Amino acid sequence: QVQLVESGGGLVQAGGSLRLSCAASGLHFSRYNMAWFRQAPGKERERVAIADTNNDTAYPDSVKGRFTISRDNAKNTVYLQMNSLVPEDTAVYSCAAGWPTYGGMNYWGKGTLVTVSS
Repeated sequence: QVQLVESGGGLVQAGGSLRLSCAASGLHFSRYNMAWFRQAPGKERERVAIADTNNDTAYPDSVKGRFTISRDNAKNTVYLQMNSLVPEDTAVYSCAAGWPTYGGMNYWGKGTLVTVSS
């Protein structure tokens, strides 16, 4: 059974940093693209970072230069380092795993709440 468990969320002041972790089990981690998504109240879910099986990464303009995704295949863990946080970054952050040829994400974590105060 595949499990993705996020941790590291919390309350932080604007300008601060947080590092999220996502521990995966039940899948061959290195063969999956790993991504972080976020969803704020009343807004659509947004992908904020992806690291593919070659460790190539991509970010939307909204977080580029502030967020960094990294993966440790030996630990079956993907991280999201978030710097220079702003209140608009407040959301539930979830990690997801996607088989490269699937075209989407196959497995999802339950998410962790990040709240950025002004």
